[in-house]
Amino acid sequence: MSLNTATSPVAKDRLSAFVKLGKLSFYDYYLSAFIVWAALPGARTWDGTTFAVILLYIAGYVGVVAATVALDDVTGIRDGSDARNYSPESGALRDLSRKPLLSGALTVRQAELFGWGAMAWGAVMWSLVFVIAPENSLWVGLLMVAVLVSNVQYSYGLKISYNFGQEIILVSPGLAILIPYVLLTGEATGLVILESALFGLWSLLVSIYSNMNDVEGDRLAGRRNLATLTTASTYRKIIVGAHLLEPLAVAVAIAVGAVPVWFVALMVPLWAMRVSQARSGVGQGNLLQARMLGIKLHRWGVPVLLLANVLELHV
Repeated sequence: MSLNTATSPVAKDRLSAFVKLGKLSFYDYYLSAFIVWAALPGARTWDGTTFAVILLYIAGYVGVVAATVALDDVTGIRDGSDARNYSPESGALRDLSRKPLLSGALTVRQAELFGWGAMAWGAVMWSLVFVIAPENSLWVGLLMVAVLVSNVQYSYGLKISYNFGQEIILVSPGLAILIPYVLLTGEATGLVILESALFGLWSLLVSIYSNMNDVEGDRLAGRRNLATLTTASTYRKIIVGAHLLEPLAVAVAIAVGAVPVWFVALMVPLWAMRVSQARSGVGQGNLLQARMLGIKLHRWGVPVLLLANVLELHV
């Protein structure tokens, strides 16, 4: 009895550390499942295969993301960038307990094993998805493999984020809408393509503020991205340009007839808050505050896209 009492808190703390390592409480990317389901045509919406494909895809995506962030932390602890970026001077608004390697809750070896295990989980789940999907085209399967491999190599192995690919790969969350939708329907509508682009952009409009905040630590670690390779003034202009991509994408979609004009009305409240985000981060230099607002806007954008899908299908 005393042995169980002694070991139970340790096991609980270890489990909590792995949850934090894999960022399993960060659910934003997985909200894509609801957008996919709401976009499906009526006959496909309540089909059992539909739920299996969506659930297995998201289960696999959880593994892919967990592997990505866990192996990113391994690299961050080895090159010292996490220690610098989460210091009291630069880590305002950041919770050090989110980094179990920094706090000593986990070893590097444990984090690596978790990362590779999470990748294997993701690969198995996505293999099952491809097998049971109604429309399993080869190009979609290759795209799934590319997402899996590139994400795991984000800061580990090939270190894509250290070699000019950080901003590009962070658009990949949008594929969590496009891929399962195509697997279920065999096509990609204009609205789904736009929603995939927006979902990816929303992720980017969070990370670019983190990158600017972490620029000095990332430079010392040898990370080559837009923030480390440009001046602060130039990068602020890049951030403004990234903000403008959102309304530009909507304008292009409307111009080519991919979505109705009424889509703009749904986006206006989000764009008003984007102005506040840019003012806070670019104008006032409150980078982590702007990052937190970007996370909220990512979440608030999901019901907007859900409403767009309902209106497109039923109005």
